[in-house]
Amino acid sequence: MLQVEEIDVFYGDMQALNGLALDVREGEIVALVGANGAGKSTTLRTISGLLHPRNGRIVFCGGEIHKNDPHTIVDLGISHVPEGRQLFPMMSVRENLLLGGHVKRARGQREEKLIKEIFPMFPRLKEREHQMAGTLSGGEQQMVAIARGMMSNPRLLILDEPSLGLAPVIVKEMFEIIKTIRSKGMTVMIVEQNVVQTLKIADRAYVVENGHVVMSGDSKELLNDDHVKQAYLGM
Repeated sequence: MLQVEEIDVFYGDMQALNGLALDVREGEIVALVGANGAGKSTTLRTISGLLHPRNGRIVFCGGEIHKNDPHTIVDLGISHVPEGRQLFPMMSVRENLLLGGHVKRARGQREEKLIKEIFPMFPRLKEREHQMAGTLSGGEQQMVAIARGMMSNPRLLILDEPSLGLAPVIVKEMFEIIKTIRSKGMTVMIVEQNVVQTLKIADRAYVVENGHVVMSGDSKELLNDDHVKQAYLGM
C-alpha cells in the first residue's frame, strides 16, 4: 500500500531523515519506535505532505505522492491525526467531526458516516455531540481527533502519539479503539511513546534512530529483542 523509499528530509540545513525506508501493507498496524528526536514524527509529516523530501520518493497505492500537497494526499486516502489533537476548541464535537469529512472523497457521506460508523464506535462522543470540544477531557479530545481523522474515509490512518498525556486507564481504552479500527479493515500507522503497548497491538514495527531505520520486523519479536529492551523499555 505505502512505500517510503530512501527519503532525505531537511529542516533548513539540518537533516532530519537520512535515507529512511519502510513499507506499510494493507490491513495491518505498523509502528514506528524510537527516542524523541529520532525522526518519527518527521516521517509522518512527510508522508502526509506537510514536508517534502529532498531525495527519495513516497508511493501510495501505486502512485507517487511525495510532491503532492496535504489536501491532495487526504483525498487520495491518507489521514493524519497529529500530536496535540489540534481541535477547534470553540466548536462543538459534531462540528469538529464534520470538518474531518470536508474533502472530495467523503463530503457527500458525512452525515451518514457520523451516524452509522463514528458514533457507534465512539458512544461517548455521541453523548457530547453538542458540547464544545475545548471543554472535553484529554481522552475525549483524543477520541474526537481520531474520529475526525476517520471521517475522510481514509485507506491509511496515521496516528502521532495518540496516548500522550492521558491517564493509564484512558491509554488502555485508546489502544482498544485502535484495535477496533483495524478490525474494521483500516490500515494504521502509529508513532507512540508507549512502546510496550504499541508493539503488543502492531503487526510490524520499525526502529528509527538518527533519522533512519536501524531495525525492523515482527513487533512481537522486537518486543523481545535485547537492543529494544535496553534502549526503549528500560530493561
